[in-house]
Amino acid sequence: MIYPKIPLAQSIIEICLKKGITNIIISPGSRNAPLTIGFAQNPDFTCYSIADERCAAFFALGIAQQTKQPTAVVCTSGSALLNYYPAVAEAFYSQIPLIVISADRPQSKIDIGDGQTIRQQNVYENHSVFNANLTEDASVENDLKINTAIDTAISKKGPVHINAPFEEPLYETVEALSVNSKITNSEPLAETKNIENGEEFVSIWNSAKRKLIMVGVNEVNTIAEEVIESLAKDPSVVVLTETTSNLHHPSFINSIDTLITPFDDIEFKDFHPDLLVTFGGMIVSKRIKGFLRKYKPKHHWHIDTLRAYDTFNALTKHFVMQPNDFLKDLLSKTVTTESDYFDTINNSYALRKIRKKEYLNKIPFSDFKVFEKVIASLPKNSQLQISNSSAIRYAQLIDIDSSIEVFCNRGTSGIDGSTSTAIGAAVGSGKQNVFITGDISFLYDSNALWNAYIPKNFKIILINNGGGGIFRILPGHEEKPVFNTYFETSHHLTAEHLAKMYQLRYYAASDLNSLEKSIELLYAENDVPVLLEIFTPTSENDIILKQFFKELI
Repeated sequence: MIYPKIPLAQSIIEICLKKGITNIIISPGSRNAPLTIGFAQNPDFTCYSIADERCAAFFALGIAQQTKQPTAVVCTSGSALLNYYPAVAEAFYSQIPLIVISADRPQSKIDIGDGQTIRQQNVYENHSVFNANLTEDASVENDLKINTAIDTAISKKGPVHINAPFEEPLYETVEALSVNSKITNSEPLAETKNIENGEEFVSIWNSAKRKLIMVGVNEVNTIAEEVIESLAKDPSVVVLTETTSNLHHPSFINSIDTLITPFDDIEFKDFHPDLLVTFGGMIVSKRIKGFLRKYKPKHHWHIDTLRAYDTFNALTKHFVMQPNDFLKDLLSKTVTTESDYFDTINNSYALRKIRKKEYLNKIPFSDFKVFEKVIASLPKNSQLQISNSSAIRYAQLIDIDSSIEVFCNRGTSGIDGSTSTAIGAAVGSGKQNVFITGDISFLYDSNALWNAYIPKNFKIILINNGGGGIFRILPGHEEKPVFNTYFETSHHLTAEHLAKMYQLRYYAASDLNSLEKSIELLYAENDVPVLLEIFTPTSENDIILKQFFKELI
């Protein structure tokens, strides 16, 4: 076996291996050569080389998202680790374990004008769950910091930073370890299965005639079927889900904006909950946030093992539990409350669904029509990754088959890194993966395709409306040069030559007929990654979407 000669590099590599950190994404560089040599020469690690640091970190995020295990990214010193920061922030807010290992110059070389030196220690302090600032020599103290970093990434489901200073020479190797790294074993935290002071919360539940349960970003199969059925049968409960909730039942309302956008003041008051129960990650719908901030519930409970955000300025209780454990315990002790809450809201939603179907049947080729067709074509039991901005918002309006797992970087809700994350997720899961993205997000992360590991069955569906279409939907849109240049980012670019450069099969569509033919070709290909680019009318998309909400009334 070949090892780096530098003892500190040996310690990091050995502790990662013994802690089960085996997926390593390496950003090429010089200062991190001792780590690169050690990781890449050891067959127990699966290493990936990705040159663009921002893409590398999001690729690692996608793998960690799917494996639920920490993934390490390794970079050289200087500006390299700053390019990891967007993915670090996403991992922090999405609760994904990510381990950043940055090589550094020795402390004596910092702030003296040496090349590729910045102040690397604690650089992610505001968006990390632990920072291990190592000293240059291998030591028990350093070992303990490395152990703690990895254990914290697992227990707190977040990003950690290990900063390791190396002095030249960097490329020397040895055939035997010179360190005996200390390994610590942390005990997993015991999870609470029962609600503390349960009688108080059972009483609140039983007395509430209008209970609203809202689910944000959520993993598949986290809520038991008997819990789902109990909630669905309760006349005082309305369950709101989103595309990223991965929670399905015919009685659940899966398009929040379709339901509430046409509400008048009387309907909003009828919808006003006595009790709001939330779990999962970030919510996409701005309208539901605005509603609940205006019509605050008397009680808002959030269930999460780690944290609770007061999104609606109404949080009264954070239950530090798994949502399924909380609901099982609660529902086993509560009674059904007489109420017309579900029937009232469900009747409104049933009417909205009829109007939506009628509207989709008559609209011309547009973003909205494309999303209807594209989502209906998704293979059963596949994974869907969606980019942010207008793509994830359109997806909320269309029913998605319950066998499809849906993911989106909703931690920071940024457009950066969506393609890289989707590719990493496809590698990490091994499942059929379809990625739907808008043009600005795709172009912004086009280096994601500079990646030798894209699975052959990976599909990209790029909806190109010639700019940031979301800004046409938001208030303030005016068809003027300032808007078109600085907000919408109007362009006439296509992905055809990018696809050719990166050896992806390319198809294009610009009307309903060509779209249907291209979708068939997209799924017929399984020997090479495929990109389907769909061109939609820039000036018509927002008009068609805004009219949809008007016609729901």
